[in-house]
Formats: sequence, structure tokens, C-alpha cells
Amino acid sequence: MKEIHAARREKLRREMRRCGLDALLISHDANRFYLSGFELHDTQYNDSSGRLVITGDGRDWLATDSRYVAAAARLWDTDRIFECKNQIRDMSALLRHCGTRIGLESHGVSMAFARELGKAGGLFLQAADGLVERLRCVKGPEEIAALETSFALNHKMLTWLEQSLAADGALLSGMREADLAWAVERFFRENGARELAFPVIAATCKNSALPHAPPGDDRLAEGCHVLVDAGCRVDDYCSDQTRTFWLGEKFGSAWSRFERVYALVREAREAALKKLRPGMTGREAYSLARGVFKRAGVEDAFIHGLGHGIGLETHEAPTLSPHNERPLEVGMVVTVEPGLYYPEWGGVRLEYTVALEENGARIL
Repeated sequence: MKEIHAARREKLRREMRRCGLDALLISHDANRFYLSGFELHDTQYNDSSGRLVITGDGRDWLATDSRYVAAAARLWDTDRIFECKNQIRDMSALLRHCGTRIGLESHGVSMAFARELGKAGGLFLQAADGLVERLRCVKGPEEIAALETSFALNHKMLTWLEQSLAADGALLSGMREADLAWAVERFFRENGARELAFPVIAATCKNSALPHAPPGDDRLAEGCHVLVDAGCRVDDYCSDQTRTFWLGEKFGSAWSRFERVYALVREAREAALKKLRPGMTGREAYSLARGVFKRAGVEDAFIHGLGHGIGLETHEAPTLSPHNERPLEVGMVVTVEPGLYYPEWGGVRLEYTVALEENGARIL
């Protein structure tokens, strides 16, 4: 992986030269990992376990504090590890050593940090967001392979979940949304996931009208539906899939409404999957699903974009939304997740994730 990380830094260096930067300070955790392989979960917002300084001359630095120097030495040249005791004083000194025109990931640092860094003097700071993210948009073969492994476990979980719900056994009887979410998380961890990609969403009846509903104490019951949106992290890469299940016998007015809504959402998903391909903009991809809903007169119940990129993070570029006019490219990995939501009744969302290839979209 060292060679892969080094190749990524060289691609970034070319973009830095185009922007006239002497150095780029990498503060966003996922970007740091993408470029170096160095990742330590940093749970405190007033702290940093490490930053990268990518330089124009190729003599890059990994800056971290004393807690993580030994971990950094396992994957980075020890001569290029900078032990940082004071974030402002030490980082400004290191940056001055690397040049004067410094790019910052402004979304990855606080205003206070940027202001104090500027006060230290000798540096011209400019926002340089998106340089790494644009590289991350297009996945390499090793990333696709890791995503395939992560999604294989996600599919395994969904098969188990569907069978368990259909069996009308202990898993269904009186279970709370929170219990279902924990059962999904436990399955992931017991079957090889390092962690969750994001907290499990498990929402029944009216709660499913909230796209990111937190699991609560409402109980699963026959004659209703439940929406489950879950992802795991395997080999450092995230999965993300949503299914909506009907519970119990399929008859009555409640079932009929669910069946109609479900059929429309499935039609929208399949319309997008069939025509999604490189060269299409994110806006055009979004319109494939929205067109199905518009023809049915229910487009107002489609309240979010069609999908988003996924990789080291659950939500990353590109987006399949009316705001994205950039063409999609081979190697991008995106979710396709249309949904319809009715506050008085509930919602239905169905999601696949696909890798864009020359001839279209391949479901992972």
C-alpha cells in the first residue's frame, strides 16, 4: 500500500502545482488516511491525532503528537515524522519550512486554528478544499476490491434479516426499533466488520417517513413495514444499503398502500440503474428516478437526492442530485436510493450501490 499512497500523493502534487501551492496541509481524517494509510480515531474535536503536509518538492511530513509517534513509525519514514507539541506554534514553524503559499482544507480546520496560524506570520494561507476529494471520487482497483468485500457482508446481513423477519419468530415478536438496530450491528461485528459505516437506521410505520430516523422504542408489529438502512466497514471501506420490509400477512388496505408505494420506488430505482453510466451528470441521474415519480404525480414525496459517493466515508463526492452538473466517470462508486415519504403514514426507500464501468453501472 505504501506505493499506492505515494502514487496518490504524486497526483495531488500535480494539482497543487496547478494552484500555485508550495504545500498543502491535510487535516481531514479520511484524506490523511487516503494519502498515507495513517488512521487513528480522534474522538475529541479540540485535538488532532495527526496532519499531513504535502510539499511541492516531494519531501512530505506526517505531523502527530507523542501519543501516536510509534504508530506513525510503522508506516512512515521516521525522518519525516514531525512530533507536534503545540498545534499553532509547531505547525506554523513546520509550514514555514515548507514554503510560504500554503493551502488549507478549510472545512477540516476551525476558524480559530486558521486565524491563529495566520497570526504566526510568514505564511500566505488560502482555502484549497476539494483537491484530495476529487482524487478520491474515482476508485482504484484496490478500492473497488475492498468495497466488494464490504458489500458482500452487507448483502449477507440483508439476506439474514429478510429471512428472520419473514420467519415471524423471536426476532420479530415485540422487538423495538433499537433492538433491531442492535441485532444488525451485532451481525456485522460477528461476521467480520471492523465497525459500522454509520449508526443503523431502523424505523417502523410513521417513523420511516424520517429518512435518518434514530431507532427508538416503537415496536415492530404485523401489518406494518420497517425501513432498515445499514452499512459496515471492512478493509477500511464502507457499505451502505437500504431495504424496506413488510411484516406479517399481505392483505388489507395497509398492505395495498405499501405495495403501491414500494412498486413505485422499485420502478424508480430500476429506471436509474438501467440508464446510469459515465458521462451522465449527477443531475441527469437524479432525473431518471424523479421522472418516474413525476409521471405518477408523487414527486413531492421524493425529498432527497438519488445518491452519493461512498468509499472511505459513507457520504462523499459525487452526488446524484439536481445540483451536480459534473459528468460521472468510470471508477466512481455511488448509491442509488430513491424513496417516497409521507409523514402521516411512513416511507419506503430501496438502495443499491454501484460501480460505474464503461458500459454502465454494476451493482456491488
